[in-house]
Amino acid sequence: MKAEEFIAGKVLLIDKPYRWTSFDAVNKIRWLIRNAFKKDFPGQKPPAVKVGHAGTLDPLATGLLIVCTGRETKNIEKYQALEKEYTGTFFLGATTPCYDLEKPVDREYPIAHITGPMIRAAAKNVTGRQMPTPPIILAVMVEGKRAYDIARAGKTAEIAAREIIISAFDITRIGLPEVDFRVVCSKGTYIRALARDFGRALDSGAHLTALCRARIGNFRLEDALSIEQFEKSVLF
Repeated sequence: MKAEEFIAGKVLLIDKPYRWTSFDAVNKIRWLIRNAFKKDFPGQKPPAVKVGHAGTLDPLATGLLIVCTGRETKNIEKYQALEKEYTGTFFLGATTPCYDLEKPVDREYPIAHITGPMIRAAAKNVTGRQMPTPPIILAVMVEGKRAYDIARAGKTAEIAAREIIISAFDITRIGLPEVDFRVVCSKGTYIRALARDFGRALDSGAHLTALCRARIGNFRLEDALSIEQFEKSVLF
């Protein structure tokens, strides 16, 4: 790839690695592009290229991350607004403060009463238009600060409920205490908050133990490049 292509604007589909933040991925791609520019501008300082992502993935999530470069960064909001599809696993009978594995279990709940029909009914109960309260540890801005920075400092971030749409919530495997799922949802959906509400619907608790973003609009994970594959593509 040539420098001019990235400046003109490209949409990159990246498979975000586990435990990388979305910003880690963007910073790595920006560095790779800038480093690759050196061959196109020998003896000169390579031009700066804007790089941004369209939709944050939590560090413990994997899957599709849309990364825009150059003039295409102007369209980031358009990509952020697209429908999302996720697959993952809930663990029933325990919660964590952030409803995923970033923090240890803080409370345990009974699950002996939970049956397969109850699980499918609970999924149906949290399908459609919803007004969930987002989890405390997330990337939204609260009074000029990231909510997760406030929460990790031991303070409380007041985050308002927001309307989302869960258009599909399929249970793909039941192996208590684990439940695998597929969710199709609108912008602004936090699957960790869905885990919380799913557990409550079962008179229990739940947290997220695995999450993968499989699709954003018509962009699919199977068409994405790993960081290593992208690195090879910019070198040649």
